[in-house]
Amino acid sequence: MHTIDGWPDAIAAFITSQLAGGIARTSAYTRRQHLQHLARRVPYSPWQVTTDDLAGFLASQNWERETRRSRLTTYRAFWSWAVKCGRTLNDPTAALDKVRPGDPNPRPVPERIYLAALARADDDERLWIDLAAEHGLRRGEIAVIHAHDLVETLLGYDLVVHGKGGKLREVPLTGAMARALMDRSRRLGGYLFPGDEDGHVSARWLGKRVNRLLEGDWTIHKLRHRAATRFWVAAEGDPYVVADLMGWASLAMVRTYVKLPDDRKRRILEAASRVPSLL
Repeated sequence: MHTIDGWPDAIAAFITSQLAGGIARTSAYTRRQHLQHLARRVPYSPWQVTTDDLAGFLASQNWERETRRSRLTTYRAFWSWAVKCGRTLNDPTAALDKVRPGDPNPRPVPERIYLAALARADDDERLWIDLAAEHGLRRGEIAVIHAHDLVETLLGYDLVVHGKGGKLREVPLTGAMARALMDRSRRLGGYLFPGDEDGHVSARWLGKRVNRLLEGDWTIHKLRHRAATRFWVAAEGDPYVVADLMGWASLAMVRTYVKLPDDRKRRILEAASRVPSLL
């Protein structure tokens, strides 16, 4: 699809401004992708887009609610920046309603789907799958793992994870993952998954490759749901540990990602029943 003149320069200037303000490179990459996608689909320059144009475009997209919220957040940031720096007097997002968060609907990838994907994966893809499914990393966090991010501790190895908003957290590595990443560190140095995105693999491409390995509509993001649910079970329901491992500032995210195991709900229901279970 053709991009109308005016978009490439505007997007580049906006991203530069964002980076200058301290936004994480992973977040800047995501916002660039959002705007480039929009630029290829509206037949106007960014300063000619109206509220009706943007509303029509958003209405035509078959997106999940969280995807829609994320895109609209990018659009608001872009046109707010453009007005502030005098590139336009018009902010087409100003009259658009906010997209409310959806109700929690955690969907951890089932064990059968997870194991089948591992069986089909190559060496890189197996590591990506387990960094998401067993360590709770986002695709953008996996893509930028660097040799310097491996930290030896008294109990093994931790990984310094470069999270959303530039926030860092340390996640313990399983023995198998520590060995695999240390081997890559010795052989490659630098980024452990090299590619054309500033020296590392593109988060978008990484996600696509993993999604292709997962049957049905399962995605790499749902592998994070799996990780969060398993963390919750292993931590005996301690939400603070789960939030710390997953990189969340709010405990409310636990409800969004953790699916209460059916066996626990069943035991609670049976214990609360006036009729003893006959099973």
